[in-house]
Amino acid sequence: MIMMTAPEPSLRFELENGVGIAADAYGDPANQLVLFLHGGGQTRHAWGGAAQALSKLGFYTVCTDHRGHGDSGWSSDGGYTLDVFAGDLLGLLERFDQTPIIVGASLGGISALRAQALSEEPVAKALVLVDTTPRMEAAGVTRILEWMLDGLDGFDSMEDAADAIAAYLPHRKRRADLTGLAKNLRLKEDGRYHWHWDPEMIRAWSPESWSDSEAAQAEIQERLDAASELTLPILLIRGRMSDVVSENNARELLSVVPHAEYVDLKDAAHMVAGDRNDAFTESVAKFILEHFAPEGETTDDR
Repeated sequence: MIMMTAPEPSLRFELENGVGIAADAYGDPANQLVLFLHGGGQTRHAWGGAAQALSKLGFYTVCTDHRGHGDSGWSSDGGYTLDVFAGDLLGLLERFDQTPIIVGASLGGISALRAQALSEEPVAKALVLVDTTPRMEAAGVTRILEWMLDGLDGFDSMEDAADAIAAYLPHRKRRADLTGLAKNLRLKEDGRYHWHWDPEMIRAWSPESWSDSEAAQAEIQERLDAASELTLPILLIRGRMSDVVSENNARELLSVVPHAEYVDLKDAAHMVAGDRNDAFTESVAKFILEHFAPEGETTDDR
């Protein structure tokens, strides 16, 4: 049995709602803040490469674990609605003395859009949506949730967990080094390796919220309406192989936010940063530097 532990977070924020949010930070806090919000089932470690690269370009980058994920606290009442995650984000923003640039994947991006709809003040100076649109494909979301549910009983070994990931992501080469995987697993008292997330969160989420039901369509329209009011710089990065965000979903967002920029990364699926980290990081850095060159630097200097 391989014994590995996840690294301790470098920051922890205790929100007024009682939930502790774990985070890692890179760079000088005096620089422009770039806040990374991961997707459902991921952790702050999904952004390590991009966050460190941006910090070297003169930005202060912070990667958080959502509640119910990684090293952050769990909901005592099993509450994991979109409004709960958006509320956490709004509470987190109160801990910084500047408005961030937000990079949000899937759940992180949707939470940012919802937070903006709930707030009278701008929650971000710019927004990078990573394979995230107001309307997403129900079949793709269902496949994610079913895979997460299948793993709730844990695994006998880290190798078994790696096999489960390989089956779920057949387009990726199975990694022999399990160090990265260890950050997403917890060895529990039953002697089995369990995913880092709160099981109640997965049980609470339902594919029906992404279906064609009247309630789901009303939520989607609410997200589209909120997006249409955004005037800040926006970049949508889609994985061309994604079964969660289709080209039509992307075009729908671009139709209501015509000033948004769009990158469609080939050989990437829903987890864009994990599939094409170098290309993803380059796209994010290019967008941010064009709009927010670090103090004392201009785009002509690069």
